[in-house]
Formats: sequence, structure tokens, C-alpha cells
Amino acid sequence: MVAGLDLIKRITISPDQCGGRPCIRGFRIRVSDVLSLLSAGASPAEILEDYPVLEEADIRAVLEYAARQADHPVLIAA
Repeated sequence: MVAGLDLIKRITISPDQCGGRPCIRGFRIRVSDVLSLLSAGASPAEILEDYPVLEEADIRAVLEYAARQADHPVLIAA
């Protein structure tokens, strides 16, 4: 099972692709696309069926990436 930093390596960011938004393994499938599908109720199995280039670890990578993005400190200027 792939975990942690190895999962994050599946997320790619390129200024020449999808406006620099995070994508999965260089494909034009954005992290936000998969998150939107999951939040709309799609199961990982349904997403994998609709996007055959994706792997189960890619969906876990999306969730890991989102968790890390949400866990940032908020600094308030004095």
C-alpha cells in the first residue's frame, strides 16, 4: 500500500497544464475534479470506472493532498 509522501508524488503541478492547478500523475484530471466527484457522492469505484487511467492510489493521493492543504496555520498580522 502506498502511503504519505509517496502518495503526494502522484500529484503534479505544471504551469502549462490546467492553469497550474494540481493534477493527477500529469494527466489533465485535476485534484479538484476528483474531490468534486467524491463530495457529490461518487464512490471511488465509480470514479475509477469513469476514468480508467486512474488507480486507487490516485484517489487516496487526492485525499491526502486535500488533507495537507486544509491543515495549514493561519497567521494573523499584529
